[in-house]
Amino acid sequence: MKYDETHRYMSECAAEASRVARGVPTARLDDPTHCTDWDLRALVDHWVLYTSHGLEHRALRKQLPEELVARDFTADPHWAEAYADQLDRAVAAWADPAVWEGEVDLGGGSLPAPELAGMIIKETAVHGWDVAVCTGQTFRVSDGAARLILDVVERHGDLYRQYDGFAPPVPTPPDAPVFTRALAASGRNPKLGP
Repeated sequence: MKYDETHRYMSECAAEASRVARGVPTARLDDPTHCTDWDLRALVDHWVLYTSHGLEHRALRKQLPEELVARDFTADPHWAEAYADQLDRAVAAWADPAVWEGEVDLGGGSLPAPELAGMIIKETAVHGWDVAVCTGQTFRVSDGAARLILDVVERHGDLYRQYDGFAPPVPTPPDAPVFTRALAASGRNPKLGP
């Protein structure tokens, strides 16, 4: 897949993540979620950290500072707007074709930039779906973006499961929509969504 096509899906998923974030009621942040051991606040903090700050830092070839890793983003009553702004900066950082060249140091290994970008797009959409389900919303992606996400889930599923990032795959019909198949392959139950 060409970088400009992947960048388009990055932008699409970031815009949808921003929309879902704006629909998260503050009163629900302490609610439990279907993600093991995470309440909604912890899920949102993880989502914000890695899909906006992490996305920009990877483009700039910088490690995330401890201050960001430890931050409770939801402590700011305007966290959703701050997240949307940070997503815009992150997506803009990946607009430069040179950013897609070479490897990205992960501090203990590295990945080709396009592969890492795909993994973060997957995080944006899959955790966006998690947040949407927990707050009565829908996370929508195009078939093209869904195919990219399914490809990432299938290629890296075993790695994610090693670190408890994915549960075992959920059986789903082979003719189910592509995003439904991606969610199921990541161990999520697509029937939780609307």
